[in-house]
Amino acid sequence: MIRRWRRGTRLTRVELFTRWTLYTVPWFLVISVVDVLVEGVRNAAPAPAWSLLGLSLAQNVLTVPLLRRGLDHSLRDCPVGPRLPALTAALTAAGLAAGMVLQATGGPYDAGSATRFVILSVGPFAIGYALLVPIRTYFTLHAGLAAAVAVAEAVIRPGAAAAAGAAFGVAATCALCLFTVRCSVWMLQVMYEVDANREVQARLAVAEERLRFGRDLHDVMGRNLAVIALKSELAVRLARRERPEAVTQMVEVQRIAHETQMEVRGVVRGYREADLQVELAGARSVLRAARVDCRVDCPSEDGGGTPLPEAVRSALGWVVREGTTNVLRHADAVRCAVRVRVHAGTAVLEMENDGVPTGLRTGTGAGTGAGAGTGTGTGEGSGLKGLRERLAALGGTLESGPGDGVGTYRLRAELPLEGAV
Repeated sequence: MIRRWRRGTRLTRVELFTRWTLYTVPWFLVISVVDVLVEGVRNAAPAPAWSLLGLSLAQNVLTVPLLRRGLDHSLRDCPVGPRLPALTAALTAAGLAAGMVLQATGGPYDAGSATRFVILSVGPFAIGYALLVPIRTYFTLHAGLAAAVAVAEAVIRPGAAAAAGAAFGVAATCALCLFTVRCSVWMLQVMYEVDANREVQARLAVAEERLRFGRDLHDVMGRNLAVIALKSELAVRLARRERPEAVTQMVEVQRIAHETQMEVRGVVRGYREADLQVELAGARSVLRAARVDCRVDCPSEDGGGTPLPEAVRSALGWVVREGTTNVLRHADAVRCAVRVRVHAGTAVLEMENDGVPTGLRTGTGAGTGAGAGTGTGTGEGSGLKGLRERLAALGGTLESGPGDGVGTYRLRAELPLEGAV
C-alpha cells in the first residue's frame, strides 16, 4: 500500500484514498453497537450477541473484496462473479435474524437499539451492492428488506416505534451508502475522463501540426510541380521539332526547380528550428493549461541581459521543448521552474519540476520528469541523446538528474556564446 502510494500519480493516489475510505466505513457500524452487544451479554444472552458480532465481522471482511470488485467493474468494466454477492446477502439475512433473536431474548431494548441492530446488518450489504446492481433494483431490494424488517420488529415488540425505526434505519442506510459510494465513483470516473482527454488533446496537437506541415508543403510544391511538368512536356515537344525554344523552356524549368527547393527548405527550416522565446511562452501556456504552475525567469524576455546568438536561442529552445514534453508525459508535476542565465560567457538553462515518483529517480539522466526523454527508470531516452548531440555540436553540455528536493528532477544545459557564434 505504501509503495503503491509513493510510486503512484496524483490520480492513482486519489483512487487509493477513495477506496480505503470506503473500505473503513462498515467498521464504524460495529463500533456504534458495541455497547448494545455488551448489554446483551450481561442480560444472559451471550450466544445471540456473540453470533451477531461474528456475523458482522464476517460481513465487513467480505465487504472489502466485494466493494473492490464493484469499483473495478464501474471504473474498468471488470466482471463480477455471483458467489461473493450471494454470500454477502446470506450473511446479511443471518445477521438480521441474530439481531432479532438478541432483541427477543436479551432483555428490553428500546427502539434506538433495534434501529442500530438493523443498520449494523444492512450497512455492509448496502455498501457492497451500491455498485453491483442498477439504482432501481437497488431501491427495490432495500424496500423489500425494510418491509420485512418492520414486520419482524412489530412481531417481536408490539407497537409502531420499533417497526418504524427499523424501517427508517434500512431506508437511511440505503440512501446514505448509495450516495456515498456512487458519488465517490462518479468523481473518479470524471477524473479518469479528464486524464484521457488530456492525452487525446496532446495527440490532436501532434496531428494538427502534421496537417499544417503537409498543407504548407502542398501549397509550396503543388503549383510549382504542375508548372515544371507542363514546361517539361512543352520542352520535349519543341526538342523533337528541333526548335531552339526548347532550351529556353528547360532553363525556365531549372529556375522554377531551384525556387521550389529554396521554398521547401524554408518550410522545413521553420518546422525544425526552435526559438527560445517562442518555446518559453509555449511551455508556460501548455503547462498552465495542464494545471502546472510554470515560472519562467529569463532576463531577455524583459529586454535586458546579454543578447543570445541565434544558434544558442535555437538550441535552448529545443531543450525547453523536450523538457516540457517530458513533464507532461512522464511526471505528475504541480510546479515547474525555467531559469535562463548568462555567466562568464556561457548561457545556462535550468528546468526543474516536481511530481517524480521516488522509486524512479535512480540512474543518470533517466527516470521521469523534465529530463526523461523516452526512457523510464534507468537508462537514457532518445530525446536526451538528441539534445546532447545538438548541444555538443555547439560546444555545450547537458546534465539531467534528481533535483535538490524530494521527487524533483532537473535538466541543465550550458552553451558557450563564443563557440555558438
